[in-house]
Amino acid sequence: MRIRIVDAFTDRPFTGNPAGVLLLDAFPEDDWLQSVAREVNHAETAFTHRLPDGGGADWALRWFTPATEVALCGHATLATAHVLHTTGAHEGPVRFTTRSGVLSAEPHEDGSITLDFPTAPLTRAEIPEGLADALGAEPLTAFDTGPAIGDLIVELADEKSVLDLAPDPRTLGLHSARGVIATARAEDPSRGYDFVSRCFFPNVGIDEDHVTGSAHTALAPYWSERLGRPDLVGLQASPRSGRVRTALRGDRTLLTGRAVTVIEGELLG
Repeated sequence: MRIRIVDAFTDRPFTGNPAGVLLLDAFPEDDWLQSVAREVNHAETAFTHRLPDGGGADWALRWFTPATEVALCGHATLATAHVLHTTGAHEGPVRFTTRSGVLSAEPHEDGSITLDFPTAPLTRAEIPEGLADALGAEPLTAFDTGPAIGDLIVELADEKSVLDLAPDPRTLGLHSARGVIATARAEDPSRGYDFVSRCFFPNVGIDEDHVTGSAHTALAPYWSERLGRPDLVGLQASPRSGRVRTALRGDRTLLTGRAVTVIEGELLG
């Protein structure tokens, strides 16, 4: 079967967040899906198959890290929609049935794709004891994103504090179910982004994720409230980096970005 590696939330190869994408006839055993994801060894590998016509969705979609299956993944959904559209497997908007409900992806003439995801609920939380030492910076505030996401958002003093982080993943994972999202207001919005973030998910085998769509379903309401605008641009400042356009629409968040296929081959296992 064909396997593709797609860089998501970027229009240039070797940047953004890479994801494996496989189009299947049906989902095989979970052990096989996990083994493939471990072999691909990117943050997520997406597996999808077409559903019968007339249902509430067009394709079934699942995501696996090298260590476990996850309930929501933005960049691998973007990568999957990109593959469906560029290969002609699906035309126009596509609906995926997932563990997080039905998610849609709409392609645009400029090559970008908009994902329609549930907005993460935010609840103010106490800053956990020991988090500052594990993160390497003192958080100003902390918010829990709820069980669907399982992250702790912490705002830092400024953009430089986010960029300079060198956390200890062994202890950072003690403070949330999936991981920690560190964020700050952009120092200079004229550079084309409104806020900056970095995402650390050691509990699912990802010390630092490159560009995290699901995190932006929490970052969008967080920064929209503080900046007073529903439409923003976030820069995830990992070593590969990428930008996500966010549009807060009540209980839904729209995430827009581009993707590029960098590897296409044959899976023999």
